[in-house]
Formats: sequence, structure tokens, C-alpha cells
Amino acid sequence: MSDTTFEIAGRPIGPAHPPYVIAEMSANHNGSLENAKRIIEQAKACGADAVKLQTYRPDTITLDGDSEEFWIRGGLWDGKSLYQLYEEAHMPWEWHAPLFDHAREVGITIFSSPFDDTAIELLEKLAAPAYKIASFEAVDLPLIRRAASTGKPLIISTGMADDAEIAEAVEAARGAGCTQLTLLHCVSGYPAPPGDYNLRTMQDMAVRFGAVVGLSDHTLDNATAVASVALGASVIEKHFTLDRSGGGPDDSFSLEPDGLEELCSGARTAWEALGAVDYGRKSSEQGNVQFRRSLYWVADLEAGTEVTAGALRSVRPGYGLAPKHLDRLLGRRLARAVRAATATKEEDFLP
Repeated sequence: MSDTTFEIAGRPIGPAHPPYVIAEMSANHNGSLENAKRIIEQAKACGADAVKLQTYRPDTITLDGDSEEFWIRGGLWDGKSLYQLYEEAHMPWEWHAPLFDHAREVGITIFSSPFDDTAIELLEKLAAPAYKIASFEAVDLPLIRRAASTGKPLIISTGMADDAEIAEAVEAARGAGCTQLTLLHCVSGYPAPPGDYNLRTMQDMAVRFGAVVGLSDHTLDNATAVASVALGASVIEKHFTLDRSGGGPDDSFSLEPDGLEELCSGARTAWEALGAVDYGRKSSEQGNVQFRRSLYWVADLEAGTEVTAGALRSVRPGYGLAPKHLDRLLGRRLARAVRAATATKEEDFLP
């Protein structure tokens, strides 16, 4: 299969197919397995194609260090250490199997972002159909190679990465055997302002790296994500929660169910609207021919009469000859009698 079309769990993904919408659960389980199951159910009900987890333990993603560089200053998670944040946000590994089972019962694809080799080992045992490399891990080339070596489709978010780092990530993935690659344009702000997104970058990424492209969207509404479809996004990822005011680490910048439903509908409508280059009359226009202008007779005339400017006029409806023919019709003689308020026809005129 080519780099510009691939499948996850049988769902084709690429420019010729509707956008693939991923509901990112992240930390929005808020420490409750039942809450995580409800998120999966709601993602399915809203029309998402997949729900995505994050697979790490605090000690596989950071160190429990006390020095200043381990403390978050400012922003959404101000005053926490990295270890504290990931201790709160992580999904217990023993939840993964029941959540994979639940997603399959519900009928929605589930996969995850691994953050180290042990996470990939766990996800391989669960038959994860794809892998997602998070933006901050896009510089972890050994992790990318390990995920790529599974032969599964690989999605890489590019937040914080410059073009050279993206090129290194792509080379690492393909060098390790990845043939089904998606690059998600991303801004790693939580939330991120739409003006930071520069969506035209996706078009350059598609050409430069020869991959399917998409968007990992951290804005607070759906306008940026829907707009991305017009610029080639085949995959859209958005954080999803049951309640934006739930108090979890990621709740405040995540979509609630009504927002996810609007995203799924809007993204697919945008894709349908793109269509193909077509200047022809569309099916929805057929009934409106009467509102176009055309040439109609404004007097009763006998056969043989010379046609003058006062004999016909450009009016609605549009069932006669087009107004562009007026000059060539003036001065010609009629082949047959015509009546006022009837449409002009080529057979009305002598050669």
C-alpha cells in the first residue's frame, strides 16, 4: 500500500477518504476506569473513528527530581513537578486490557501513544492496530524506530519539532520499516491559539515528506480542525472529555461530547464539499434554470419577418437561447411564426 493511503483496523485513510477523527482520552479518565469506559462509549456515539490512550508510568516518562528543571512554572500545570503531573495523569497499565476489550465491544478502534519500549511490549500483547508518537517524543528516534519495527501504521505529531527534526523522525520511521506513515501538524500549546497553527504547513509537509498529513488540534473550538480538511488533513486528533470543568490535567482544553459530534460532522462535510474540479451544472441547480436569463420573444411575428432589437429581450426564465447570441440573431429572418412570451429556439431562424 502506498504512503498516501493506508488502513487502521480496516478503515482506509488518505486524501481520497473522509477524515479519520481520533478522540484523545489522555488524562481525562481522571483516575476512574469507569470514566474511561464512558469516554470510549461517548466517542463512538459522537462519530469518532478511534479513541486513543497514552501508555506510560511516571517513572518511564520522567524522574522524581527536586531540581528546578523538574518543576513546571506558569501555564496550565503551574506549581507541579513533572513527576507529580504524570503520576496524576497516567493511566494504570492494568486498565489497558479492559479498555481495549470495552472499545472492541462498543465497536470503535482503540490504540495508544507509547512512551518507552515497555509500553510497546504491553500494546503489542493487546494487538494495538497502530501507534502514535506524541509531539514531545518526536525527537526520541529510538522510540520511533521501535514503534516502526512492529510494522503497524505510525502517526507522528510534530509539535515543537522543526523541519530538520521532522525529517530525522521520518527517516527513523522509514528506516525501521514503516510504510504507513502520517504526520500530524501540531502546536504544543495547551490551549493553542488558532493564529499559531499556520495550516498551510501541512501542504508543504505532504510534499516534502511524501506522507499522509493531518492535524493534532489544541485550540478550544473546531474552526481550525475543520479548516485543516481543506488543506489536506486526512487525520484529525482532538482531546476529548465528558466534562471540560472536570478538574483533570487536560479537561479544560478538551472537547465535550457535543463538540466532538460537531467536529466529526463538520470535518466530513468539509471533505465532501472539496469534491473534484467540476464546472458543470450540479444536481441541486437543475430546478433553478428558470432563474437564469435567456432570450424571449416579446411580440407575435410571422414567418419571414426580419428580427429587430424590439422583437426579443433578455429575461428570466432561462429556457431560451443565451443572451450572448443576441447580436448574431438580429437582422435574421424567421423560419416560422413565433408568439410573445415564448423562448427563442435555433429552429425559429432561417440559416
